[in-house]
Amino acid sequence: MTTKTRRRHLPASICVRKPLGAPRALSVLLLAMAVSGCSILGGKGEPPTLYAPDPRVATDPSLPTVQWQLSLSPVTAASMIDSPRIAVRPTPGELQVYKGARWAKTPTEMLQDALIRALEDSGRIAAVSRQGSGVAADYRLVMDLRRFEADYAGKPVPAATIELNAKLLHATDQVVVGSRTFLHAAPAAGTDPARVADAFTEALGATAKELAAWVLITGEVHDTLGHPEGGSAGN
Repeated sequence: MTTKTRRRHLPASICVRKPLGAPRALSVLLLAMAVSGCSILGGKGEPPTLYAPDPRVATDPSLPTVQWQLSLSPVTAASMIDSPRIAVRPTPGELQVYKGARWAKTPTEMLQDALIRALEDSGRIAAVSRQGSGVAADYRLVMDLRRFEADYAGKPVPAATIELNAKLLHATDQVVVGSRTFLHAAPAAGTDPARVADAFTEALGATAKELAAWVLITGEVHDTLGHPEGGSAGN
């Protein structure tokens, strides 16, 4: 008796890339990718649809108002994560991209923009800026983006999943004041790229809100205590 393995049927919008053996010629690889809609050379096809999640974050009235200034270092991420292509994980260990869809900004740019806007709109911080802007910062935030993908996780529709680690440093002595990992997953209302992009707006907003609150509270505790040596591993 033969046992058949069932495989998830992916939406047509997902571009499936299967591993290719080393003996295949480069021309065969390029041709296969072009036929499947995954050409890396571009072509005469329709231009991709651009999606630009731009969340608005409501300020928590319980957050402290701080007098110190914050600088954001460039967000780091693996090249596959920090790409204009919209990543989707149909099964564990398999990462694909959506056909005909792109981010208007890279994920690291979206994350930094969302956090800066959340902090500025809160009115709770003296100044927040990108590193190199010339602002004399009292604290510096370092972020590593680990996941920015639509993850099916065994469900019929994917969830917009964002995971990152953040470290807050005291700018004068570079002491790590706090470190924390953030993870948010917002289920999409459907499987098409537009619904997935909407879910990323929700996930990005939730991430920026929680991250902004953590930065304000963690930095203010350290500042109020008079910069004790060392810092907590998380909050």
